[in-house]
Amino acid sequence: MASVKEKTPAKAKAAKTGAKYPKETYMKWYESMQLMRKFEEVAGQLYGRQKIRGFCHLYIGQEACAAGSVSALQKGDKYITAYRDHAHPLALGTSPNAIMAELFAKATGVSKGKGGSMHMFDKEVGFVGGHGIVGAQIPLGAGLGFAEKYNKTGKLCICYMGDGAVRQGAFHETLNMAMLWKIPVIFVIENNGYAMGTSVKRSSNVTDLYTLGEAYDMPSEPVDAMSVELVHEAVSRAAERARAGEGPTLLEFRTYRYKGHSMSDPMKYRTREELEEYKLRDPIEQVRKSILDNKFATEEELDAIDQKVKGQVDESVRFAEESPYPDPSEAFKDVYVQQDYPFIME
Repeated sequence: MASVKEKTPAKAKAAKTGAKYPKETYMKWYESMQLMRKFEEVAGQLYGRQKIRGFCHLYIGQEACAAGSVSALQKGDKYITAYRDHAHPLALGTSPNAIMAELFAKATGVSKGKGGSMHMFDKEVGFVGGHGIVGAQIPLGAGLGFAEKYNKTGKLCICYMGDGAVRQGAFHETLNMAMLWKIPVIFVIENNGYAMGTSVKRSSNVTDLYTLGEAYDMPSEPVDAMSVELVHEAVSRAAERARAGEGPTLLEFRTYRYKGHSMSDPMKYRTREELEEYKLRDPIEQVRKSILDNKFATEEELDAIDQKVKGQVDESVRFAEESPYPDPSEAFKDVYVQQDYPFIME
């Protein structure tokens, strides 16, 4: 999705309806977030049927974090995240077929069936991976931003992490270096409240996680990430600073996951009442309400989008089922050996 900031006439028109942004933006947000939601719901079902093996971390409830970021950034910007990573490439336009095939460990997957749920990667859309080691993507994100600065591209990197990752030393080392060198990187803490299963309040004296950036004089702010509009605005401000040479920003996206940390999580650490309270602020329902209140579309038109999304997800499952597994020889490719590297054996 293109940056809303670039659509001045449309935004002026939107203001007359009472909406903050034009119809096209809300419709894109709705379809994008519905695709994430429906894809993840089906992925959860398939995991239960043992079609998907290994680990599987669902994004249900956090869709505004990805959708609002993508709408605020530019083509050519880089994205990197941890292992809850199915939704980000979907928001960027990666084929659901390729993502589902990766979950099935098929050769047609976005990582050739070698990465699985935690290691999605799509260079074509600027998605530089999900990463399985907690916090490991944080210095990598700064490195990606540094490369953009070094090459004078005018682009940036947005680096996502969970609330548990801020306990890693790499987080603090990277924030220090990013401010020192004014790297164009946006650090995003997707704070869904629980890390693996331990609440922020039980793991840190600092519960307002955005304030951790203040130790490095980094511009930092909390964001109600159940609102795609507020996510878009916060990322837009951070991107403007980064492109102006002012360096990084730390954003704490206060969000919520409806499912467990992974498929093996019984979620005994939270109450049903808490979950239902967050569902009253569901990010997709908020966008749906804005669309209907502003008469951007009818219930029937939104239902048609829902059916389109369902068709895409169903097709991704068929594609994954029918795709082949990688040939065993693939185990020796894309690892350490560069086939055309001109080395000489003694």
